[in-house]
Amino acid sequence: MGVSMAQFFFVFVLMIIPTMAYATSRSHSLEVQNLLKRLNKPHVKSIKSPDGDIIDCVLIHNQPAFDHPLLKNHTIQMRPSSFPKEDTIFPRESKEGSFKQVWNSKESCPEGTIPIKRVTEEDVLRASSVRRFGMKEPRIFPESSSPGVVGKSPYLGYSHEYGEVYLPNGEYYGTKVTMNVWTPRVQEPNEHSASLFWITAGPRDKVNVIEAGWHVHPSLHKDNKTRLFIYWTSDGYHKKGCYNLQCSGFVQVDKEITLGSFISPISTYGGSQFDITLEAWKDPDTGNWWLRVGDKLIGYWPWVLFNYMKKSASKIYWGGDIVNLKVGGKHTTTEMGSGHFAGEGYGKASFFRNLAIVDETNTLTLPEEIIDPKFNASCYNIILDDQTLKPEWGIYFYYGGPGRNPNCA
Repeated sequence: MGVSMAQFFFVFVLMIIPTMAYATSRSHSLEVQNLLKRLNKPHVKSIKSPDGDIIDCVLIHNQPAFDHPLLKNHTIQMRPSSFPKEDTIFPRESKEGSFKQVWNSKESCPEGTIPIKRVTEEDVLRASSVRRFGMKEPRIFPESSSPGVVGKSPYLGYSHEYGEVYLPNGEYYGTKVTMNVWTPRVQEPNEHSASLFWITAGPRDKVNVIEAGWHVHPSLHKDNKTRLFIYWTSDGYHKKGCYNLQCSGFVQVDKEITLGSFISPISTYGGSQFDITLEAWKDPDTGNWWLRVGDKLIGYWPWVLFNYMKKSASKIYWGGDIVNLKVGGKHTTTEMGSGHFAGEGYGKASFFRNLAIVDETNTLTLPEEIIDPKFNASCYNIILDDQTLKPEWGIYFYYGGPGRNPNCA
């Protein structure tokens, strides 16, 4: 009996589909392995952290930063040319706790190396795609028309919701701020809760941004632990930039702090409060944007990464940010900050205190104007206080909330 053309074609399709699937799978696997090879640099020592992370001690000149085409001949700046001076009116800080990471509680990286959290295949496979590993989705940033409001920025069926204060357009050269640290509950693996500052310049679709703070981000880290993070983009979060050292760009010089690692201790509701101080500023001589966490000089974003921040930044934001995947349905129960509203105050709500900016003379000073959104939402809220209640805190605010509750459906 002869075989018709239709029957032959059907058999051919049945034979070729598994072959195509195998080729696609193999191509994806190679893409994953190539990325892991590019990010996990050869190390001189490896440390298994008590919290499950693996920390690789990589020679400082071998770190991922120098894969960037603009940094091929870059000379590492081990220290900034100068530090921001403090204005005489700047409040004297009082410290209640110290920032620690558990990975170096018993071991440390040798001199001449930096600690890098190892990227696993599982980490990469959790990303939306291999090419976007370590990146945020594009255009996820507060709307310029209402950036300080605890509001929504819809994108592809989900939204970012913010609880922030911010500065009017101007020329800014950095910021310093202290925030207490919590472990907010995150409902869905692809949601997250962060507390951070943003330093920005440029139009929204091409905005230059540097960020630093703490977050709970299960899809990025596979767990619900509170971790230190940084982020940068030079094109509105489209194709350039990433978290931590998960792409080339940021140059780390410190050998004791690991970006992306667990922070300890954590504040407790009605109990001890622990905070971290973050500072970022533009080096007057080199133009690089430096980052300091507490008294540790972590490293810098080289000026060549940016086009709109070569001279200065034009806006600074401070506050909380959550992702809500429940757009169109019940609101997420993902918490912002401590998970409690700003009105509960010290020991219960999250706070940012001692808000400061760096001016054109490389001096830390109090902002002349901070835009208070005057917004009291049902899911999250924010209260900006003056200097009358806690004068040693300078300018400060409480923020946060539980997400879905009887008043937030």
